[in-house]
Amino acid sequence: MNQENMPIKKEELNEIRLRCNSATNAPWVSYIEGRDHTSGSDFIMTGVGGSRGEDIELNGATVQDQDFIANARQDIPKLLDEIDRLKSILGEPDPTEN
Repeated sequence: MNQENMPIKKEELNEIRLRCNSATNAPWVSYIEGRDHTSGSDFIMTGVGGSRGEDIELNGATVQDQDFIANARQDIPKLLDEIDRLKSILGEPDPTEN
């Protein structure tokens, strides 16, 4: 089985989860000038209310890139939770664990 077809190890999932949990608070929202607001630059707003973080401004990103990056902050934790749910349903030990 080549590397591309190997199941993701629990350790890798934990590393992904750690990166998500270490990032600036969610939600992240992509704001594009002309689409979402009328003046200023394109940016990603992080957090809300008292947990609001610094805005993220990207250089060289397309609108689609910025939307993807902003949504990844919410999407990746959902995907990790779904992986955990499916592994629980399968009830099988992870064959890639050491």
